[in-house]
Parts: sequence; C-alpha cells; structure tokens
Amino acid sequence: MNKPLIHPYIPIALGVLTVGLSAIFVKMATADAGVIAFYRMFFSAVIMLPLFLISYRNELKSLTRRDWLYTTCSGIFLAVHFILWFESLNYTSVASSTVLVTLQPIFALAGTALFFKEIITGKMLTAVFIALTGSFIISWGDFQVSGVALFGDLLALLACAFVTAYLLIGQNVRKRISLVTYTFLVYSVSSVALFFYVLVTQEPFFGYPTADWGWFLALAILPNLLGHTLFNWAVKWVSTNVVSIAILFEPVLASIAAYFVLHEKITALQFAGAIVVLTGVLLFVVDIKAIKKKLFAKNT
Repeated sequence: MNKPLIHPYIPIALGVLTVGLSAIFVKMATADAGVIAFYRMFFSAVIMLPLFLISYRNELKSLTRRDWLYTTCSGIFLAVHFILWFESLNYTSVASSTVLVTLQPIFALAGTALFFKEIITGKMLTAVFIALTGSFIISWGDFQVSGVALFGDLLALLACAFVTAYLLIGQNVRKRISLVTYTFLVYSVSSVALFFYVLVTQEPFFGYPTADWGWFLALAILPNLLGHTLFNWAVKWVSTNVVSIAILFEPVLASIAAYFVLHEKITALQFAGAIVVLTGVLLFVVDIKAIKKKLFAKNT
C-alpha cells in the first residue's frame, strides 16, 4: 500500500473539528430527526454526484458482490445512526448525547480484534478507559437514571453502535475502493433508506423555515463532506480504533460550541473531563506509534 500524501492524523483532526458541530446544527433546526438526517445525506450525495460521474463512475464495473453488499450495509448503518442520534438530541443535552455517541472505542476495539485480528494492548485499553472516564466527567451532572433524558441517552448509545459498524465496514472496503466512489455510494444508499423512513413516519419533506435549509446544507458540507469523508479516507491508512479514539474529542468541541451558540454553561467538571479526554487520546496515539516501531524493526 502506497504512503498517503499527508499524515492521516491531520485529516482525522480536521474531521473531528467539523463533526463536533453536528449536534449544534441539529439543535438549531426545527425539523424532525428523520428529515434532518435525510437532507444531510441527500445534499451530500447531490454535491458529490458531478465529481463521481466525471471521474469515478467507471469504477463501478470493478466492484464485487461483496463490495456492493458491504457498501449497502454501511449506508443503512449510517442512516440508522443518524436517526437515533438526532432523535436523542430531542430528549437529552448536547453534552450527554455526544458523550454516549462517541463511546465507539468500546465497540471498535472488540470489532477490530474479532474481524481484523488487530493487536489490542493493555496500554490501549488503559488509554481508552481514561478517555471514556473524561467523557463521562464532562456530562456527569446531566446524566439521568430515569425519565426522558435516560431514553435520549439510550438512543445515543445505540447510535454509537451503528456508527462503529459503519466505520468497521469502511476499514474493510476502503482498501479496495476509492474514497469518492465509496463515500458517494454510502451516502446515496443512506439517502434512499432515510427517504423511505421519512415516508413511513409521515414526516413532511417541505414547509420548513429558510434557516432550516441552511442547517441541512451545513450538516451536509461540514460534518459529512469534510468530517465523515476524511474519516473514510483515513481508515485506508489507519485502524478504525484511531478514528474512534479521536472522535472522543467531539464532546469537548460540542460543549464549547454549545456554550457560545446555545448558551449552555461549561462547568468545572466539563473542563476537567476535557483534560482527561485529551490525556487518554494522547496515550492511545503514543502506544500505537510504539507498536508500529516495534513491527517495523521486527520486519527489517
């Protein structure tokens, strides 16, 4: 496999910055969760369509049945993720929802070990535990043990499981399919799935204020076409575990954005939790680099 033109950690960092705005955009929109998710994916696919048709459509001929199956599943998983997560924001806070939806390392570590036989070290598990502890600290005061907020928390946790499955499939398929083709197909499949979901739930496709259409486009351009596309690019070069642990920055960014945009206060616990998250992420990255050095020295 050829080396990437830039270090994968750079687009991952940019992707986390843009994805961190997702919850804010969703909170600002007045439409139902399914409609927001549909237009996010639909606008993303439409924007990518010219590039795909001009430069990448011939790649469809080389796709195997397995590629089509995996890509279709990936798109459906992504659609379900957005439905569950956007709906969770109607019941719980930005902090709680983003914390739970970014607990991907728990699922990713199990998935990559089971399906890709990747090495999972004790230091990695410790780093993930530290980062997750920081995530819980951020929204400790907002978690509920019962009632409406708990329902929102459960939806966010389920959304986390589905987005991890989406990333794991991407780690497999992206080694054979170009970024543009894979991303366009996934977003298209996701759009179709969400279209039928909106039809079944009888949510209106139109009649929303002008501002909502701006939020739909913002979700498509920033978190999707920049954020998720950059993650899809990165998983060709790095493990899903790296992307998952980096996404733990999202609650930190979401809390900061919520403070300025939604006027949600940043407490001392949230600030302390952000420091703990950063510590866990740095320890995880350092351990991955150490493993790569050992493997390189062993092979040479």
